[in-house]
Amino acid sequence: MARDDLFSSPATEPKPEAPVAPTPFRNQPLAARMRPRNLDEFAGQTHILAPGQLLRRAIEADRIQSLIFFGPPGTGKTSLAQIIARQTKSKFERLSGVESNVADMRRVLAAAANRLENTGQPTILFIDEIHRFNKAQQDVLLPDVESGVVRLIGATTHNPFFFVNSPLVSRSQIFELRPLSEPELFALLQRALADPERGLGYLTIQAGENALRHLARIADGDARKALNALEIAALTTAPDKQGRVQIDLAAAEQSIQKKAVVYDDEDAHYDTISAFIKSMRGSDPDAALYWLAKMIHAGEDPRFIARRIVICAAEDVGLADPMALVLANAALSASEFVGWPEARIPLAEATVYIATANKSNSTYLAIDAALADVKSGRTLPVPEHLRDTHYQGAERLGHGKGYEYAHDHPGHFVAQDYLGTDKIYYKPTEQGVEKKIKERVEKWRAELAAARRQKEK
Repeated sequence: MARDDLFSSPATEPKPEAPVAPTPFRNQPLAARMRPRNLDEFAGQTHILAPGQLLRRAIEADRIQSLIFFGPPGTGKTSLAQIIARQTKSKFERLSGVESNVADMRRVLAAAANRLENTGQPTILFIDEIHRFNKAQQDVLLPDVESGVVRLIGATTHNPFFFVNSPLVSRSQIFELRPLSEPELFALLQRALADPERGLGYLTIQAGENALRHLARIADGDARKALNALEIAALTTAPDKQGRVQIDLAAAEQSIQKKAVVYDDEDAHYDTISAFIKSMRGSDPDAALYWLAKMIHAGEDPRFIARRIVICAAEDVGLADPMALVLANAALSASEFVGWPEARIPLAEATVYIATANKSNSTYLAIDAALADVKSGRTLPVPEHLRDTHYQGAERLGHGKGYEYAHDHPGHFVAQDYLGTDKIYYKPTEQGVEKKIKERVEKWRAELAAARRQKEK
């Protein structure tokens, strides 16, 4: 399909001036009107909602217990909770981690208990931004979640394993919602143009494919952002003499407040950043500078480039040259501060530094290995001597007993078990600064191994 092909709403006759959305959606923004009503309308998240996937099976079999959805804005956390309530014929109650207090929670929980006892109808309690609740507020939910008075669905943009109480997490299934892909957003925008009841189909609109693809790309996985930009473009663009609203690339750029990056073809955006990263990783400063110059000339967002430099510094240079990450972060900050054209200088400086630095991906491999163990269920308890002692009763539980303070020993090191297993994740290389790190780590590990052998005798 050609880049300038037009996508039209189904209307064939010119509409009267200043048409409005049909009731009952007149006062709702497009993103709210286009909320999916069932799983078949839901955009994205096929890793958990495709036929046969766990969450879809649980919803269709009405075997939902408590859930926590986490992911960036505009990925469908609220919409999915509403679909679950509708599918399971549950009462949908909504609270906010920002605005609601304990009294609000107790009121909703009491009503849910009364409803379940008198009518048998279950209640879905949806808590938006659940990470904003403090520990005491989250603890209020535990008895009713445990007893099944409510089926909790929490939504958060933060990793719940770090921002939600462990007892609540242990009683819930955790699902990550991912940013929508560009094809998914593109299809959603087309659907919004075609829908005469909830979308923009009540208008006579012709939208260029390049305009829609620009909105889908710049929305960065956020369906709400993409739909809001489309609505702004549709409602602020004057119709032509035939009453048609023409949404071209210029209108799309203004509506989402971001100019389109110009490359020779559509894939060059991704191919160029890929070549840029691989040139830095491959220690070729000249190639890296060329790909950087191409992106600068095309008008790429300096933050887009700087973020990739930061990633490369951490992933590919690592501890072989710790200054690489410092310089990459400095380039990110400087490029945001000064903008184009001056941003080219700190970005080039960071690019050359990383391309010419010693390379090691040991920390990248180490954290992924540790995460793989945690995700596979190998959760280790904290050894007793390392547990927190700063509360009353901790000593009676044996917390901290036998802990040795490293600074009390020669070299500020003591051979002490910090994990409860001899698993090794970090395997330093002999590249650059990391060669000295390797010498220290191997010496410490040898002392720890000797202490373990002595203890086993």
